[in-house]
Amino acid sequence: MKPVRVALHAAEALTRIGLLTWLQESPRVVLTAMEEAEAVVVAVTALDSPALEVLRGLPAPAGARFVLVVSGGWHTDLAVVAEHRIRAVLWRAEVDAPALVRAVRDVAEGRACLPPGVQGTLLDQLERVQREVLGPRGLTASGLSGRELDVLRLLSEGFTLSEIAVELNYSERTIKNVLSTLQLRFGLRNRVQAVSYAIRRGLI
Repeated sequence: MKPVRVALHAAEALTRIGLLTWLQESPRVVLTAMEEAEAVVVAVTALDSPALEVLRGLPAPAGARFVLVVSGGWHTDLAVVAEHRIRAVLWRAEVDAPALVRAVRDVAEGRACLPPGVQGTLLDQLERVQREVLGPRGLTASGLSGRELDVLRLLSEGFTLSEIAVELNYSERTIKNVLSTLQLRFGLRNRVQAVSYAIRRGLI
């Protein structure tokens, strides 16, 4: 299994030495420059605005994801956390070498690693956003409506527009309008791009 390229940022010297030692001892990760990292471990006092400012200032590549080792509390919105590419949060008092390496690998492979309490809060926030913001506009958290997802799913399965219209009990003109609106909203040139977009994001 190929080692994960990981970079480390910790302002406090003892914390940096401890995390560095754990990472260096594992054959599953390899330390690299920040600009080349797949995952970046960042030690912060609390998950708050100053911590997010630190992340914004790091020269990590656009595809890199962050693993935060947090000493104190959580003082920011989960949506903001996601926007800043944070995919793992570990409490400093509870983390050990295996947990750190596991979180780094999870993040590099597209998974998340969040404390159970944080996961519950995240689901509560998603439920509230869906109910109060997206639902009344006919959208889901993906930014697509249920009807748009149905149309894209059937397109991906090889249905023609007329067959989709029959399957969903709409007119063919309505199906064309659904696709046209979707393509315009996401800057997609054609139906193939629209289906690819949905597949890449795991929506269908």
